[in-house]
Amino acid sequence: MSQSPVAAREGSLDAPTRHALDWRSESFYDETALNKELERAFDICHGCRRCVSLCQSFPTLFDLVDATADGEVHGIPKAHFSKVVDQCYLCDLCYQTKCPYVPPHPWNLDFPHLMLRAKAVQHRQGKTALASRILSATTAVGKLASIPVVVELVNAGNRNGAFRKLLDKTLGVHPDAVIPKYYSRTARRRLRRNAPAASAHVSAGPTRGKVAVFTTCYGNVNMPQVVEDMVAVFRHNGIEVQLVAREQCCGMPKLEIGDLDAVARYKESNIPVLAKAVAEGFDIVAPIPSCVLMFKQELPLMFPDDRDVQTVKRAIFDPFEYLMHRHQAGLLKTEFPNALGKIAYHAPCHQRVQNIGPKTRDILALVAGTELNLIERCSGHDGTYGVKTATYPLARKIAKPVSDRVAKLDAAHFISDCPMAAAHIADGVPGKPEGGNPLSLLRYAYDI
Repeated sequence: MSQSPVAAREGSLDAPTRHALDWRSESFYDETALNKELERAFDICHGCRRCVSLCQSFPTLFDLVDATADGEVHGIPKAHFSKVVDQCYLCDLCYQTKCPYVPPHPWNLDFPHLMLRAKAVQHRQGKTALASRILSATTAVGKLASIPVVVELVNAGNRNGAFRKLLDKTLGVHPDAVIPKYYSRTARRRLRRNAPAASAHVSAGPTRGKVAVFTTCYGNVNMPQVVEDMVAVFRHNGIEVQLVAREQCCGMPKLEIGDLDAVARYKESNIPVLAKAVAEGFDIVAPIPSCVLMFKQELPLMFPDDRDVQTVKRAIFDPFEYLMHRHQAGLLKTEFPNALGKIAYHAPCHQRVQNIGPKTRDILALVAGTELNLIERCSGHDGTYGVKTATYPLARKIAKPVSDRVAKLDAAHFISDCPMAAAHIADGVPGKPEGGNPLSLLRYAYDI
């Protein structure tokens, strides 16, 4: 029998917290214990059903419950639990925006991290498909695809119907899914030789006016111009900018398939470099919300006792979060020669769950002649979910309300902080407008 929501009221008004992830203990991978916890969590979700509109995990769960003889979770075969797990892409919205039973509530429900645990168990059992392992190796794929000459073949192939059918058969990438363009002249290559002399560093709130850029896999090889735009905006505002000395994937793609050992390896490569930059007086910024979230939340919960991980957590910022701290201290330039007009702005999940508020909207709203229309709903893309043949139709279904809203607004610009979400949403809008990035739009407003 489902637990009564009435009994859940006690403690539900307390501020939510998040427990460390006990991923290195053997009990974490005990399948019997996992299934017991899945059944407990599913029973709570079945009795509530507030999250039914967020993603496909919850409709899948509720359909499984409704198909049982007595309409209760205990009637679901344990082998079917994976159907719910496979639909979760760890957007974290259920935990952050909907669930009333998160800790410190006594029911102690953390649905995304329970799904992560289930994915980790599946991965340890060797159930992660080879295609998923390849698609999540973003650093390796990016290095190969961005090699001169190779990059032209890759980009041409991604536009070719026959090649896309082959990609579908070999890697399970849907022929209609949007695949980003690769660049041989990466962000790191463009900016390595573009480091002006250090400027005066003025602190503002938690920011020190001196940043090291973690370009990210996607930023480096798929959107180098946006990284350049971000650096131009920061330097225009008197902020010293350098590249992180070296970088590896943040680990989010591996986290999403439950490969926690790979996440740990990436952490061992990235954290010493980032912590050293912080010790030298730099703050850290990254242009992709998922990568910022990885260092702000997931790694600190996986490594709660690692001092360097916690140091990086405190020093990494979303770009617009950083700029807002500067603005609140009167340090942001607010002379904008170019108006922006009407904007349809999608706030991605991995930015929203950082609990920083709509800083992108607030900064762009400083530009005179600008009308911001905020859309806070999941795009359904989230990493590889929006390109895999098995989940692409569901990703399009989740994105449809957002695409419809963009089409109805008929704005001069459509943007999202997540470039993958922007492309996925735009692909569902009649005429397929190009999904832009707010950092590029801000640079345009500054006319720099």
